[in-house]
Amino acid sequence: MNINPRYMTAEEAVRLIENDDHVFIQGSTSTPEVLCHALAERGKELRNVTLYSAFAVCKGEAPYCKKEYLEAFNVESFFVSNGVRRWIQEGYGSTIPRFLGEVPALMRDGTCRIDVALLNCSLPNEEGMVSFGVSADLATAAVECADRVIAQINPRMPFSYGDPVIHINKLTAAVMVDDPLVEVPTAIPTEDEIKIGNYIAALIPDGATLQIGVGGIPNAVIRALHNHQHLGLHTEAMTDGVLPLLERGIIDNSQKKVMPGKSVASLALGSRKLYDYMDGNKDIIFKDVAWTNNPFVIAQNPRVVSINSCLEIDLTGQICADSIGTKIFSGIGGQHDFVYGSQLSDGGMSFLAMLSKTNKGMNKIKPVLTEGAGVVTTRFQTNYVVTENGAVDLRGKDLGQRAKLLISIAAPEFREELEREASRRFGHSFLRLK
Repeated sequence: MNINPRYMTAEEAVRLIENDDHVFIQGSTSTPEVLCHALAERGKELRNVTLYSAFAVCKGEAPYCKKEYLEAFNVESFFVSNGVRRWIQEGYGSTIPRFLGEVPALMRDGTCRIDVALLNCSLPNEEGMVSFGVSADLATAAVECADRVIAQINPRMPFSYGDPVIHINKLTAAVMVDDPLVEVPTAIPTEDEIKIGNYIAALIPDGATLQIGVGGIPNAVIRALHNHQHLGLHTEAMTDGVLPLLERGIIDNSQKKVMPGKSVASLALGSRKLYDYMDGNKDIIFKDVAWTNNPFVIAQNPRVVSINSCLEIDLTGQICADSIGTKIFSGIGGQHDFVYGSQLSDGGMSFLAMLSKTNKGMNKIKPVLTEGAGVVTTRFQTNYVVTENGAVDLRGKDLGQRAKLLISIAAPEFREELEREASRRFGHSFLRLK
């Protein structure tokens, strides 16, 4: 097969980007850092270039987030990552609220125009195909919509199967790099997080299909699943935590209805061990986030269990997971998609988990959400809520009953205050439960 990619330097490649272009920058742990630095170097000559990013763990702050480049780059994000967080919180960039699974539609229908996609890709295989490895998520739609695709060709990128594959001849420009991917250390659960993990794992049935979030609590759940059988994986983010379950055959995907026998994800973030495990592994399929996060696709699997973290919750069951007051901290990700999909699934359930207090000892179960806090999961959708003090099921409970249950898993020192607030707010419907 004739393979004739257009290889050039990063500096030459980013000259294909023009004033007023809309540029998508791949995320997960695969931000094309070499291309981003080269693009930033053009900050004094470009004007009004919109840069779209999403969920990403970057090596540092994005090089284009500088005041001298304000006329050159408009920074927009579908998920506020560490690379752009300060820039957005200070008002120089902004974020576009949208369920992550619905962002590809914004690209495909032209609402968010994509002229250029910047990628980080694997070496080509024998057929000349390269993979954008750890990040299918939004990159799949961006590549589909862009008229210029510029890629780093990077031996550090694993070759993953599914949607993130393109023939190297279809790249507008290719830049050879040897740039290690970001590695995200596996979060070691604390004693309280282990309690949360045990509460959740005890409620998960054999044969469940898992969606597992990122962090200490999800890892604590994974650790507590070592005696389960025939679990499946259909998730947004694949992490190191699932490797022991895959290696021991606890996750065998045998009872899934959607892609049985395959572990399905949209992105990965973890260590080199995870990336090596993925590389060329045909039992792991990466898909467009519009598909992985489609609640009606998710619901086709039986016993879907979604496990996600949150920042705070009010006494009616409203969940905030993306902001601290008015300050946007992250994004909605796939929480809503999987909460909804799990509840449409036969035998499905969803868990929203958090420690009952912040690191500074502040209560996270509140009479009302902090002013400006965003509601990610509405009280109409909340199922199980779990802290280190227990797990409660809000499904089918009225407001007074919900308040009573949530107070029971709050930090003990805040329960009396919460009781007073619940009595004032809900009146007899709460007081009758005493």
